[in-house]
Amino acid sequence: MQPKRYLMYISQNYSYAVLRPIQKEALRQGAEVAWFLEGREVNEQYLKEDESRLKTVDDIINWQPDAVFVPGNVVPNFIPGIKVGVFHGFDAGKINRKGIEDHYVIRNCFDLYCTQGPHTTKRFQSLAIKHKTFSVAETGWPSIDPLFTAIKNNPYIDKRDSRKTVLMCSTFSRNLSCAPIVFDKIKELSKSGKWRWLIQFHPKMDKIIVDQYKSLQNDNLQFVETDDVLPLLQAADVMLCDTSSVLIMYLLLRMPVVTFNNQTKNNSLLNIEQIDEIESAIDYALTYPAVLMQKIEAYCQKTHPYHDGKSSKRVIEVTDKLLVDGLSPVIKKPFNFIRQLKLRKKLNYWKW
Repeated sequence: MQPKRYLMYISQNYSYAVLRPIQKEALRQGAEVAWFLEGREVNEQYLKEDESRLKTVDDIINWQPDAVFVPGNVVPNFIPGIKVGVFHGFDAGKINRKGIEDHYVIRNCFDLYCTQGPHTTKRFQSLAIKHKTFSVAETGWPSIDPLFTAIKNNPYIDKRDSRKTVLMCSTFSRNLSCAPIVFDKIKELSKSGKWRWLIQFHPKMDKIIVDQYKSLQNDNLQFVETDDVLPLLQAADVMLCDTSSVLIMYLLLRMPVVTFNNQTKNNSLLNIEQIDEIESAIDYALTYPAVLMQKIEAYCQKTHPYHDGKSSKRVIEVTDKLLVDGLSPVIKKPFNFIRQLKLRKKLNYWKW
C-alpha cells in the first residue's frame, strides 16, 4: 500500500513554522511529504536539506498528493488532493477593506478547515451550513505544538542577564501598526537599560520602519528576523503589541500582553492609548495581577484549549478520515474564474 502523500503549500516565510509540526507527525506515521513554494515572498533558503521540494505545478500533478495543507487564504483548484486550510494565525479581529472580518472570508478554495478552538469553530460551522462546500473540524493549531515544550538552548534567553525581557511585535498594516508611533518611546526605554528588548515584526512590515528599529540595536535591544517566532515567545516575560495575531500565541502561554490601540474588545489584554502609558503598563503587567491572569485563562479556553502539543496529529486524523469518507455531502464549489486566472498567472501554468 502506497504511503499517504501530503503537500505543504506555502507563500510566506512564516508558513514554514506553521506546517513543520504537521510534517513531523506525517513522517512519524510513515507518510511522504513535499513542499511547494509559491511566489517571490517565500525564501527557499529556509527549506532544510532533508525537506523535499516540488518546483513546478507539473511536478505536483505527477506526484499526486492526497492532501494539500495551506496556511494561506487561497490555493489553486488545479492542484490535486483535498485542500486543508490550517490558517496562518489566529482571529485577531482584523477588518478588511470591505468591512468584513478577514479571518472568516470564504474563498471557495478549501475542502476542510481545521479550526483552533471553540470561538472559531462555532463561526466556521455556521459558514459551513451556509455555503455547504466544506467541512469543519476543531483540531487546535499545529503551529504551536512546539510552544508547549521548552526549547533547548533558546538563543534569545540570556541566563546571565537577570533583567525582564520585553518582546515587541507589530503588524504591518498601516492603520493598525504601533511600530511607527511608539518608535521614539522604545528608543528612550531601550537606552535606559531597565529591560532587555526583543523586537520582531510581521515579514510584510515597511522596510523603512524595519531599518529604523534595526538602528536602535544596542546591549539592551535586539532586532530579530526569523521564520519561527516560538523561541522569542518563550524567551519573553511580557509582550508589547498592537492588533497582530501573534499576541494570541503569547497569551496561550498564560502570559500578559500590553497593547497599544488594540482594535478588538479582548479584555485579557492591557490596552493603552497614550505613548506615555507604555512604561507603567509594562511595569504593571510584570506583576502578573491575579484578575488579569484569570481573564487570560478564560480567553485561552475559548481560543485554543489544547496544550498537549498534539494538534498536528488531530489535523492528520481528520484529513485521513475525509480521504476515506469522501467529500460528500458537501456540494461542488462555485468556480471563481478571476481568482483561478490570477493563480494561473502567478504560477505561469496554462494547462487545462
